[in-house]
Amino acid sequence: MTAMRFSGPALRERITLYERLMRLDKPIGILLLLWPTLWGLWLSAQGRPDWRVVWIFVLGTVLMRSAGCVINDLADRNFDPHVARTSQRPLAAGQVSVREALLLFAGLVACAFLVVLPLRSGLLLGLCLAALFLAASYPFTKRFLAIPQAYLGVAFGFGIPMAYAAQLGSIPAEAWWLLLANVFWAIAYDTEYAMVDRADDLKIGIRTSAITFGRADVAAVMACYALALALIGAVGYRLALGGVFYAGLAVAAAIAAYHYTLIRERDPPRCFKAFLHNNWLGASVYAGIAADFLFSRGLSG
Repeated sequence: MTAMRFSGPALRERITLYERLMRLDKPIGILLLLWPTLWGLWLSAQGRPDWRVVWIFVLGTVLMRSAGCVINDLADRNFDPHVARTSQRPLAAGQVSVREALLLFAGLVACAFLVVLPLRSGLLLGLCLAALFLAASYPFTKRFLAIPQAYLGVAFGFGIPMAYAAQLGSIPAEAWWLLLANVFWAIAYDTEYAMVDRADDLKIGIRTSAITFGRADVAAVMACYALALALIGAVGYRLALGGVFYAGLAVAAAIAAYHYTLIRERDPPRCFKAFLHNNWLGASVYAGIAADFLFSRGLSG
């Protein structure tokens, strides 16, 4: 409501603060949420997804990721000022009020639900409610779960069963295996992220996988990459995908191996670089899936 009284530069500054609160200036979170959703959309539709469904899911991903960032900063507003990397976030710095953040969160969630209504699916609507619960509750798991990144993986991968529900009206076993693969991938990349803040997190008492794994953190990250790619490969094998799909997985595996060279010394800037680079791992898996369907369709045509 305060923002509505502003005009000109003051209004633009307020909008910029809201954009920062939603992390629209840092799209990596949107991409890490989007790639597994696209895996699910393409696999559930055998490479021929309904483009209306695709656009609805892309828009829903942006809205729900933005809402997740807002609720995360609300939950962590008393912790973030003590962490160097997060101390200047709008809520932590006192630039946005709690009331404003709550209103923004409610608006984003309402828009996300409106977006999926045209699909007229009771199953999908139920999954949307579950996704909202996961997104809203994840920030609080850092208080009591030893590896909250596993919970994040469920939240970030929930677009997979939702994609199957939207296009098939049901959720086969392969969707849940893909979701499990995403859990391992999320543990890998978010442990890299947590390695950046380990010293600060130890001081303020937040639990993360980087702290739980201790000196086994690098080995755990690489093991999680291996499990994620193995599960995705198993799903592809079950669906009789071809060599192009496995080529995409091979590229993703090479990217994971490159991440080892970045994180093995536990240097925070290089760990953060590895985290950001996961965009390319997710993209490689998607490219392999999409290209394999295109290639097989071309041969069959």
